[in-house]
Amino acid sequence: MFQLQKNVNLQALSTFHLPAQAAFYGELTDEKQLPEICALPEFNQQTVLWLGGGSNVLFLDDFPYLIIKLANKGIREIARENGKVLIQAAAGEVWHDFVQHTLSLGLSGLENLSLIPGTVGASPVQNIGAYGVEVKDRIHSIRCFDLEKQTFIKLSNADCAFAYRDSFFKRAGKKRYVIVAVTFVLDETFVANIRYGDVAKVLAEQVGEREITAQDVANAVCSIRRNKLPNPNEIGNVGSFYHNPIVSREQADALLQTFPEMPHYPLADGRVKLAAGWLIDQCGLKGKSIGGAAVHEKQALILINKNNQASAADLIALSDYVVQTVAQRFAVTLQPEPNWLPE
Repeated sequence: MFQLQKNVNLQALSTFHLPAQAAFYGELTDEKQLPEICALPEFNQQTVLWLGGGSNVLFLDDFPYLIIKLANKGIREIARENGKVLIQAAAGEVWHDFVQHTLSLGLSGLENLSLIPGTVGASPVQNIGAYGVEVKDRIHSIRCFDLEKQTFIKLSNADCAFAYRDSFFKRAGKKRYVIVAVTFVLDETFVANIRYGDVAKVLAEQVGEREITAQDVANAVCSIRRNKLPNPNEIGNVGSFYHNPIVSREQADALLQTFPEMPHYPLADGRVKLAAGWLIDQCGLKGKSIGGAAVHEKQALILINKNNQASAADLIALSDYVVQTVAQRFAVTLQPEPNWLPE
């Protein structure tokens, strides 16, 4: 019988570690439990929260409904053909551990996404990305539970309507589908993608002249991330706090006339992506704090919970201050990445 707990402390279940409680909480360890969960009197399709690693949620107050943590495990090979391998991982697998497992199998494709916090099941929802790779580039299909029809279905990559930090699961599929497993298409032959960030520089320092491997790229990415980003187990944070804003070509050109050194990345649709961290940094906000919430001193894109003393009010005030300051200087409005709960 599926076990529910009442009045559960959520501070350790979100990487920002704000104090809050859930009215009801349970852990799904097997997808076969889903019909039973849906039959619980505490279950409501519109209010239930399906929780992964807690790295993209902020509990700003007590959560008065049911939370189900996806804790199912399992990794298996589905098929292998023409240098491509299909690997399926359960939603509850820790993302970084899964990436490292694929590398240990001699497979490549996910190495640039090393050390991103969270779980496998959450990765398609946000379409996580880093260093020139988005997870959509490697997703073959997704196994879901349809809460309305009470049945399992498979969605193709195209069905997921992936976009920058976006997917079908954040829009039309929200509150209807529970991701229980993801199938990835990976390569037996490694082709390096090291054009972004400091990856090539760090590789040159770590590897030297020898031929690089996918594990080398993963190691370099981990080194960069550990140097720039605080460990959420030590300092509460949810990683990148704001989306990199996308503006029109005209607005980008106008900004570049005033700020010619501004990082900018032209997109296929003619618009331009800007670097939110750079915009915040140019406003001199590194280290800015309100109460127990602060802008990280090394990486302006990260807001942190100093000594786990931040309140929800501190964080909201700091985020509002950052958004307003950037808007005043650059006429660009930043959008927070994490989900603010309860909605």
